[in-house]
Amino acid sequence: MAVFRRVFSALLCFCVFFCPLSVPAHALETSAASAVVMDAGSGRVIYGQNIHAERSIASITKLMTALVAVEHCGDPDELVTVDPQAVGTEGSSMYLAYGEELPLRHLLYGLLLRSGNDAAVAIAIHCAGDVETFAEWMNDKAAELGLQHSHFANPNGLEAEGHYSSAYDMALIARAVLEKPLLAEIVATKSITLGERYLENHNKLLRRYEGCIGLKTGYTQAAGRTLVSAAQRMGTTFIAVTLHDPNDWDDHAALLDYAFETYHSHLLARGGKTLATVAVEGSLARAVSVVTASEVRYPLSDDETPSVRIRLPACLKAPVKQGEVVGALVYSLNGEEIGRTDLIAAATAPLNAPAVLEGRMGRFPFPGADLFSATLPRWMGPLSRQSAFLTT
Repeated sequence: MAVFRRVFSALLCFCVFFCPLSVPAHALETSAASAVVMDAGSGRVIYGQNIHAERSIASITKLMTALVAVEHCGDPDELVTVDPQAVGTEGSSMYLAYGEELPLRHLLYGLLLRSGNDAAVAIAIHCAGDVETFAEWMNDKAAELGLQHSHFANPNGLEAEGHYSSAYDMALIARAVLEKPLLAEIVATKSITLGERYLENHNKLLRRYEGCIGLKTGYTQAAGRTLVSAAQRMGTTFIAVTLHDPNDWDDHAALLDYAFETYHSHLLARGGKTLATVAVEGSLARAVSVVTASEVRYPLSDDETPSVRIRLPACLKAPVKQGEVVGALVYSLNGEEIGRTDLIAAATAPLNAPAVLEGRMGRFPFPGADLFSATLPRWMGPLSRQSAFLTT
């Protein structure tokens, strides 16, 4: 079995497939104070510049506002009555009127397309009762996402003490937003008419850049121009973030071009595929097949080759249940883990039947029982092995 596993590991490494890619010869530069490009699927940082620096972020704050709203406020079609505190909020606006009733969904469009500061306050008060509590929810979500360089003081991104984030943290927020179908639909919308309101998305990349699917623009005098974008091609999605960048449109196009030209999503493991057959001790089923629980994908350049390690015992002890996790397939790059999938039993291997009978009936309950107990595994063995192969 040990020899089989070593041979199989070598074959598995040999069978990893990679697509040829071109790497730009020029060095990538931006006008941003901070910038990052992240693969949305794996979270891998493709490019980074001061990615953890804490800075003012302006209206890209509203990505977190929208994320908290859809998780806390329930039905997006429920009616919201506009609170007077929301009316006339400074800065960009969707021009809400006091006492106006409209669906939460409409406010989310106004928040993310028109960048309405009034919509942000209306959403916060509707969901949490007041802006302060909603800001606490935003910080709770930040902690849940593992953001280490972010703190929120309001839902709209207007300058306030203790309101900041980083390029890396904003990429993680964008990644979470894209996982919400409603929000992914909204940030990808170029324009929409809701009732008597026509809302046009401020994100020019939706029209300028092939495959762009969002997300959000921002600007204050202190923060400068801030931008979070994402683009999808051939099933791969990259997220770009720039903070305090006077040339953000061109920089994002260059960052995304670099990502798509240099990296490609590789399928390292397929889900549900038989990897090995492992012996089982104490069962009439002499062995069980082991399969991968899920697929593993990771973006790689043409000069990168990951290593793979199979973590699997030489023998399993009965009982083994179908679907039980018995090991793992782990991929690494430059000594760091980049992906894994559980290895699970493809079939059940029950505890040895004679042993169970002996436990229930006692030793030698009738003449010849010892012979029965000793010989049953021998004549049942070939059948159990055949059965194991049939289940793969």
